[in-house]
Amino acid sequence: MSPYLSMAAFALAASITPGPVNLVALNGGARFGFRASLRHVSGATVGFTLLLLLVGLGLHELLVRAPVLLTGIQWGGIAFLLYMAWRLALDDGRLGSDRPVARPSFRTGALMQWLNPKAWLASVAGMGLFVADGDLARIGLFAALYFIICYLSVACWGWAGSLLRRHLEHPARVRLLNRTMAVLLVGSALYLLEG
Repeated sequence: MSPYLSMAAFALAASITPGPVNLVALNGGARFGFRASLRHVSGATVGFTLLLLLVGLGLHELLVRAPVLLTGIQWGGIAFLLYMAWRLALDDGRLGSDRPVARPSFRTGALMQWLNPKAWLASVAGMGLFVADGDLARIGLFAALYFIICYLSVACWGWAGSLLRRHLEHPARVRLLNRTMAVLLVGSALYLLEG
């Protein structure tokens, strides 16, 4: 298998599998539609790609030398997941209500990646597998390939959510989706506590 095909397969496996970023994309698509979810998708993709590039350029060395930073990132990620779960659990499920509801945003998508241990693991593992020698051209190529695959993968979750939208005409169904997503986010946070 060519190294580029291997990079693409790794990026796809890491990007398309369920995780907090994808769950928020699914919920955003279901709640606000596909186009609105693309703000989150774009932020998540740019945030991850920046993280991947910085890890490739040596950020992981800093974390090895200062493990307290990694612990801080882990706890920050857990707190952020629990906050998002709390917000979803409290939502009343009315899609057309006058009450302001946080729409998917570029900033939240990017921040989620920096607080997402799955993103850190994918960055460190990917760079270790494919660019261990620190070749700048290869780092850039891997990041560009990952950008495309990450964007399409997270967008698939937003699109899937938008397909669910037509089944969410009743607030009770939206509340069920939101609370299911909240439970899954809490589960992600608990998994991080065990790890």
